[in-house]
Amino acid sequence: MQNKGLIKFFAILFALVSIYQLSFTFVSNKVKSDAKTFANGNPDKEIKYLDSIGKESVFSLGFTDFTFNEVKDKQINKGLDLEGGINVILQISVKDVLKGLSNNSKNPVFNKSLADATANQKGNQTYIDAFFEAFETNSKGTVKLASPDIFANRNLQGEGGIDFQMTDAQAQKVIRKKVDESVDSAFGVLRKRIDKFGVTQPNIQKLGESGRILVELPGAKDVDRIKKLLQSTAQLEFWETYKIDEVGNFLMAANEALKKTEINKVETKTTPKDSISALLTTGKDSASTKKGNNPILDKIIGQGGGPILGLFSPKDTATVGGYLRRADIRVLLAADQRYAKFVWGKPTTIKDEKGKDIEAVELYALKGNKNNASSMSGGVVTDAQDSFDQMNKPAVSMSMSGAGARKWEELTRKVALTKGAIAIVLDNVVYSAPNVNEAISGGNSIISGNFTLLETADLANVLRAGKLPAAADIIQSEVVGPSLGQEAIDNGTNSALLGLLIVSLWMMVYYGKAGWYANIALAVNLLFLFGILASIGAVLTLPGIAGIVLTMGTAVDANIIIYERAKEELRAGKTLQEAISASYSWKGAMRSIVDANVTHVLTGAVLFIFGSGPIKGFATTLLIGIVTSLFTSIFIARIFLDWSASKNSTISFVTGFSKNMFTNFNYDFLGAKKFTYAFSTIVTIVSVVSLCTNGLDQGVDFVGGRTFQVRFEKTVEPEVIKEDLVKVFGTVEAKVFGNDNQLKITTKFKVEENGSKADEEINKLLFDNLKQHYSAGMTYEKFVNAYDGKKLGILQASKVGPTVAEDIKTNAYWAVLGAMAIVFLYLMISFRKWQYSLGAIAAIAHDVIFVLGIYSLCYKFMPFGMEIDQHFIAAILTVIGYSMNDTVIVFDRVREYLGGKAKGNFNSIVNQSINSTMSRTINTSLTMILVLLIMFVFGGESIRGFIFAMLVGIVVGTYSSLFIATPVLCDTISEAEHKRIEEEHNA
Repeated sequence: MQNKGLIKFFAILFALVSIYQLSFTFVSNKVKSDAKTFANGNPDKEIKYLDSIGKESVFSLGFTDFTFNEVKDKQINKGLDLEGGINVILQISVKDVLKGLSNNSKNPVFNKSLADATANQKGNQTYIDAFFEAFETNSKGTVKLASPDIFANRNLQGEGGIDFQMTDAQAQKVIRKKVDESVDSAFGVLRKRIDKFGVTQPNIQKLGESGRILVELPGAKDVDRIKKLLQSTAQLEFWETYKIDEVGNFLMAANEALKKTEINKVETKTTPKDSISALLTTGKDSASTKKGNNPILDKIIGQGGGPILGLFSPKDTATVGGYLRRADIRVLLAADQRYAKFVWGKPTTIKDEKGKDIEAVELYALKGNKNNASSMSGGVVTDAQDSFDQMNKPAVSMSMSGAGARKWEELTRKVALTKGAIAIVLDNVVYSAPNVNEAISGGNSIISGNFTLLETADLANVLRAGKLPAAADIIQSEVVGPSLGQEAIDNGTNSALLGLLIVSLWMMVYYGKAGWYANIALAVNLLFLFGILASIGAVLTLPGIAGIVLTMGTAVDANIIIYERAKEELRAGKTLQEAISASYSWKGAMRSIVDANVTHVLTGAVLFIFGSGPIKGFATTLLIGIVTSLFTSIFIARIFLDWSASKNSTISFVTGFSKNMFTNFNYDFLGAKKFTYAFSTIVTIVSVVSLCTNGLDQGVDFVGGRTFQVRFEKTVEPEVIKEDLVKVFGTVEAKVFGNDNQLKITTKFKVEENGSKADEEINKLLFDNLKQHYSAGMTYEKFVNAYDGKKLGILQASKVGPTVAEDIKTNAYWAVLGAMAIVFLYLMISFRKWQYSLGAIAAIAHDVIFVLGIYSLCYKFMPFGMEIDQHFIAAILTVIGYSMNDTVIVFDRVREYLGGKAKGNFNSIVNQSINSTMSRTINTSLTMILVLLIMFVFGGESIRGFIFAMLVGIVVGTYSSLFIATPVLCDTISEAEHKRIEEEHNA
């Protein structure tokens, strides 16, 4: 080997760099462990500890020191499935942005196009593209985007804006730019909020040009709080309010009018003797206010006063709000009140008649106008801090700009004259409505109310960060508890160590001393792999650990190919050094290794491009592993082999156990094609029929929905849980997930509603209907939120909206088809004959259909999950890669034999070539199958279905490369070519 010294130098250098990079991970883990010990289970205390030492030196190399913040930035980051935490994808409402840019245009073509874009948006199509497409269809050239009543308005005039002379194509460029600016603005606002939230190593990134933003908060635990923080648009407004006596007559008239349409729907309940009930019953016959006869009045559960019209149960707010928005009810408002806006306050706790705490929501009436604009917007707020009010209760203090302070003074002076109140409204919710007795100067004010310390901290945070330009909906989310993450780490580590042990033992048993050299190369490979992961800031996920274990299985593949070639050269009478040199040559093993790994890299690249989250982590690990495996197999192992040869050491690449294995193997593969074609045809037909009739168990990734992994105290029956939940969720699926006391619960209930309120409502419904299966100590907070040591309740939760599901499904199709197309083209270029490509694609298609068929036939009765989701697509692409790897090795040997001097007819020459690869094929497949079996047994429930797909795929891929790919290749080569080859070989 030339330049041996240079290779040694770089190997040592890479090893030192890898150790240096990994040292930060070890130090960071040590500091975090100390923080956990110090906090003793208190997550807030743990975060404060880590924040307090952020700028302190925790790692010294003698010549330089590193702070904890610097150390954690350089460590290998763990994904949510290992660390625990929350991962969400937010969709910035491009529809709302377009409405704002159009100044809320009333143009019918514009509004129909918005509605059509929402309804007809295709998988992977951005909303703005769908809107432009719908606008072109609806306008038919009669209306332009640059019309004065659409986008050529005051908001978009001026330099870089839109004028009415622009074509639609020109206007589209400007609109796209403005939408991108809005998404960038939202990104900045969210980053400010997250930076102040207090989690370590938050990650936020824009996802292409889709208007979507990925937010990862490792270690975050308070689910409902975080979702509210992320989705709050922070639209702060100040409104004048009506007093109860000013709208009392309207409420009375509305109550009377509703009796005609709603009286039979109203439930009978006790009416509290509050100010509204007194107002509405003054001078009225008692029969008119009989219990159960008042659609609005009977829903009041608490006394109002001043700007508060009354308190209602949260479950009645939608009904009462619907009444007050009805056109036939609003006509009852006085002429000067026709623009009144009825809104709800922040939920509070009151005592019922029995002294029990109940939740209530206050109703307010705001003084609106024809533009539905507030008296003053929150854009004047320059700073906000969590503080305390005069009663020493948590509050938020605000500071305003100079212009804002003057406007605030004018507004408070005006309201003080009537002894009225100003409602402080955030995102259409009244947080407080203090009475104003005198003008407030200086621009400072306080938002007080029924707050906790965390609520005031979050409210101050969102006000400081500013408002979002449009609504941010959570369209995909995943919540993983830290305990579940630790289980995943333990399972992954155990399976990795056991896999490493099995592979190492097999290489020693089969190849002897050469096997030891391969194991040393494997150890160096793992060092390089982890070092690169650390240096590029990669995120390690559970599928990523699976990728590492698979890398161990394939890392020895190149060594196996080289060693098998070296054995052939030794049998041909060459010396050890000659055999080593020949096996490492292009005509030896290198051509096969390169072809096999290029196809593997191509499928891994497709997986990286189309994958997301943990799947991208799997692809990253796999791609890096391929590169490091090639380097260590080709160079590191070679260094030891050359060293042994120079010392005249005996290396035979065999042991007493493996000496005669496959040496005289002679099977007629092409002669068996009638049987294998028939078998594969039957399997393909059965698979296709099953796919058409039985279908597949599509996970929420593909169909949308909500999934909860719930652990109970004792064994539960899935059917019992399903009956409990069907009453509230409608369609529900519940099945055992791992242990008998753990279920995976899936529902599509309100999956299209993206607000944090919907998520919180579903969490509460789930808890209310499952709490009977827990002891009395289980609370809602313990059931929903994550915390260290959590063993019961929701351990993992995910949600995928229908739009995201459609995108994922589209990406999956393109990923599989793209991988097959790329491989076809590469093989056609490399082998220069389309027959090789056709044989390979036939084998791949056979493998994919076989795996899909197994999943279709078995998913209903297998004791583990067999869902078709992103993990399954990753498994399919991995199967394609390994199937191609096997096929290319066989094809390389077929090409070599067909171009060589082997005697016999065409079929016998091909059979000789296949038989000569059997040792490599069986060895590689066996090590892969052993590793996958270990992961299947010990890797954990969450990746069992993923591993099973690869396990089936590897077995089927090995079969297809021998019995499908090669026969198809031979059958498509013309008879004339057969005769030509036979004549050349037997001349």
